[in-house]
Amino acid sequence: MRSLFLRVFLWFGIAMVLVNVASFATGIFAERRFQPPRNHPLAPMTGLLAQTAVETFERDGPSALHSYLQRLENTSSVHAVLLNAQGESISGEPVPPEMKSLAGRVSESSPFAFAFPGPPERAVQFVRSPSGTAYILLARFPPPNFPRPPRIGEPGSLGFALRVGARTLLPLLLIGGLFCYLLARSLAKPIEQLRSTTHELSVGNLSARVEPSLLQRRDAIGQLGRDFDLMARHIEALVTAQRRLLADISHELRSPLARQGVALGLAKRRANEEVIPSLERIAREASRMNEMIGQLLDLTQIESGTETIEPTRIDLKPLLEGIVQDADYEAEASNRSVKLIEKADCITHGSVELLSSAIENVVRNAVRHTEPDTEVEVSLKSEGTNLLQSVLISVRDHGKGVPELALKDIFRPFYRVEDARDRKTGGTGLGLAIATRAIELHGGAITAQNAAEGGLLVEIRLPVVKGIRNLPDSNK
Repeated sequence: MRSLFLRVFLWFGIAMVLVNVASFATGIFAERRFQPPRNHPLAPMTGLLAQTAVETFERDGPSALHSYLQRLENTSSVHAVLLNAQGESISGEPVPPEMKSLAGRVSESSPFAFAFPGPPERAVQFVRSPSGTAYILLARFPPPNFPRPPRIGEPGSLGFALRVGARTLLPLLLIGGLFCYLLARSLAKPIEQLRSTTHELSVGNLSARVEPSLLQRRDAIGQLGRDFDLMARHIEALVTAQRRLLADISHELRSPLARQGVALGLAKRRANEEVIPSLERIAREASRMNEMIGQLLDLTQIESGTETIEPTRIDLKPLLEGIVQDADYEAEASNRSVKLIEKADCITHGSVELLSSAIENVVRNAVRHTEPDTEVEVSLKSEGTNLLQSVLISVRDHGKGVPELALKDIFRPFYRVEDARDRKTGGTGLGLAIATRAIELHGGAITAQNAAEGGLLVEIRLPVVKGIRNLPDSNK
């Protein structure tokens, strides 16, 4: 959520800042470059002076022009110089150095210009006489005759505009930042709610639903939330129906199997020696089916959430010793063995029956798949630091192993690996699934990997209990 929120907030914020800065810079640039030659108040006066000076020069000569310009300066304090097209003075007056650059800023298409930036008293006018000769008039007006532009720091000046613009830009940024925050939050918050609900659904909480506030929205996000709730309800209904079907079938099959066992017992008493082997085969298959039904009931009970765990203190060392001893006794009949190669003092808590059944299922699965004349190696040790410590139970067989792509699938109900888990092993495909559910109920995890020297290595990790008192001891 933070990543999405920051992305949306920063992108909107950066866009807003760039727009404001670009607008401000464009205004300053336009202010500095804007020169309205035709609308300036000096333009009419400069044009009239230039026209009069040109007419005086062409009618009466340079001396008359000089006299006219002298009278103009004495009466109105306007100092003017008339230049020819080459920029040379024809009135006999020297050209002031600060006004020489103005002559190149006018032409017939743009006849008027004034000094900007700088003092506005200087102006230049291009004029063409009736004879077709081009002239340029440079004029310097006295300050009282027109408004003086603001100096630096005064209202209307560039510096003043920068300060005012900066003060105006800051509130705009603050208001825009608040708007971007609210917009980013309105987009990111519902997505975070959907992500949280999706996580709850993925870990097994089939009743997880989207918050009502999100469902009331009328935009695309609200529609997404309603579609998600519809999907969650369908998934819950399908899974619940599947679990109920398995439970019902398991319960319904128990009674006919029990009656079948009684019938087999009666049949054995009356049968001859030729029929007894067939009856024993029927009895073995019925026993396998009865075992599978029992495992199905255990699995549905665990997955339905009706199985509760009492906070019992469990000493794993004697528990594992008993499981290994029983498994080793049963494995001797098939020239196999089970050994506890490492055992540490480890304490956890939970249900003794569930945890014992889970570990026993893993060990029995290893016994079925290890090669004859080999042993299943079981170890119990603690790992991690003092703050983050856990129990590690490892069960390793010496069989053919499991294909890498099927390492996760073997914990699914009824999953079988071809050629490795066939009917000859006697497995039902439920033992590891039951073990997985039971370990997860205890806050642990179970994984499988192929050992480097062959065989399958199954690891069970459980949380360690430290300093917990007043818990009933499972070994008493």
